[in-house]
Amino acid sequence: MNMPAKKIESAAVLTNAPAAVVKLMPKRLPVAEKYVKMAKETAVRVVPPLIVLALLLLFWELVCRRAGSTLPPPSRVYKDTKELIFDPFFDRGGIDKGLFWHLSASLQRVALGYSLAAVAGIALGTLVGQSVWAMRGLDPIFQVLRTIPPLAWLPLSLAAFRDGQPSAIFVIFITSIWPIIINTAVGIRNIPQDYRNVAAVVQLNPLEFFWKIMIPAAAPYIFTGLRIGIGLSWLAIVAAEMLIGGVGIGFFIWDAWNSSHISEIILALFYVGIIGFVLDRVIAGLAKIVTRGTALN
Repeated sequence: MNMPAKKIESAAVLTNAPAAVVKLMPKRLPVAEKYVKMAKETAVRVVPPLIVLALLLLFWELVCRRAGSTLPPPSRVYKDTKELIFDPFFDRGGIDKGLFWHLSASLQRVALGYSLAAVAGIALGTLVGQSVWAMRGLDPIFQVLRTIPPLAWLPLSLAAFRDGQPSAIFVIFITSIWPIIINTAVGIRNIPQDYRNVAAVVQLNPLEFFWKIMIPAAAPYIFTGLRIGIGLSWLAIVAAEMLIGGVGIGFFIWDAWNSSHISEIILALFYVGIIGFVLDRVIAGLAKIVTRGTALN
């Protein structure tokens, strides 16, 4: 049977036509499934701590509700501190302020003292890590000074500054600087020799070598010291404020003890722990961004 000419031409065209390339697009999860997956991942992280916390609160409530207990149960703590919880911004003058103002004053002292410690610690750590003579001369002194308890520096700082505010900042500075110095020095000493060779080949000056080679290579070590330092800073300010007085979370705790307000002490300790955790997470998040995930979590 003879096919029509048009059909023969069409068949020839189809036969000689190149095969169509089919691209497989990656399968995208529906929006609902995406949010369900995120919810599951969040639940895995959040639910276990909440369960443990609930069990601890239940145990605390059962133990402290007995007659003769010296500590209040959680229900009593909430009842006694309801005003402080829901109105943290009141200011009646003097030291009669809400917890926001006490925490704010403490955080301001920590921010100043810790910033000074970070700058000085990274500079001294770089010097000790880069220079053998500086390490031999300064490292033994640093190792001795870092073992002195933070509050032991407070009388000396009060004698020098004759004011509580700079004395507290100095205690924060002297407490948090040592881990920053030591970890920075270790990071500088562990810079690969290949990096130094490349810097010598391209003839980087000392300032360029510091910013382009030393800081990026030692960043994971530096941020480890910074994380330890921020924790020590927060511990030191609470202890120092108990002695210097004035507005601050440390003095708030000491004043509550003198007034036998145990529930207020427990509430303040809760806030101290939460803020300490947040400060650590902030430095850890900054480290993750700067070091692109190479810093320890």
